[in-house]
Amino acid sequence: MNIFIRELRANFRSLLVWGGIVILFSIMGFAKFTAYYENPELLEVMNSMPPAMLEAFNMNAFNLTTISGFFGVMFTFFALLLSIAAAMWGSDIISKEERDKTVEFSLTLPIRRSSLITAKTLAALVNCVGLLLITWGITLVNVSKYQPDSDFYSFVTLGMLALFIMQIIFLAVGIFLGCAMKQHKRASSTAVFLLLGTYFLSIISGLSENLEFLKFFSPFKYFDAGMLLHESKIDMTFVWLSGVIVLVSMVGAYLTYSRRDLYI
Repeated sequence: MNIFIRELRANFRSLLVWGGIVILFSIMGFAKFTAYYENPELLEVMNSMPPAMLEAFNMNAFNLTTISGFFGVMFTFFALLLSIAAAMWGSDIISKEERDKTVEFSLTLPIRRSSLITAKTLAALVNCVGLLLITWGITLVNVSKYQPDSDFYSFVTLGMLALFIMQIIFLAVGIFLGCAMKQHKRASSTAVFLLLGTYFLSIISGLSENLEFLKFFSPFKYFDAGMLLHESKIDMTFVWLSGVIVLVSMVGAYLTYSRRDLYI
């Protein structure tokens, strides 16, 4: 419990920074929506864009002149921001003990390495939930003046659930890298590199039907905002796949960290 509380305090400033980034991004994004709102001329501009580009960024699934359509496009960017934060928290919360040369102190505590991972993981998970709630709250504040209907609120709720699952995926991958990599200084950069790689795979998979299989390698394609909006459901296949990724990552984290030599 002491480790859990210590990690919450140590990462509180990071949560505030990421929360500030999300709030600023959301305010700026929805400020642009005032120019799109019920503007039919924008639809003509969208229709003139290359179909491949619209498909790659999933923009053809939304009407940007409506608040639901605009949030559908914003969803991808929220996913990117929250996933980067989760990956960095996951990789850094373990590897920082070696980076800051406090691992020797941690190992002198009367706890197992597995307990250390569990406490730090729970602290990082609380940060992820906090950032998600900030995202949810600022979204509702920004759209309130447009008087959205119940369908929009259902869409946002499903979107936040999808964002949370994506956070858990990249948090688990980050924790695994932080536990497994002997070069602890590269854990965070590797986690972000993998995340951005999967993001670009999600773009590439939308360019052609022949590349659609790439979506299984990108969590950014697991939860399609268009499906969330038009069908009001999450594809359970990808929920189960997400669970497998998280389980394998966490089991790998516990196994590798308990066996490897730590840099003191």
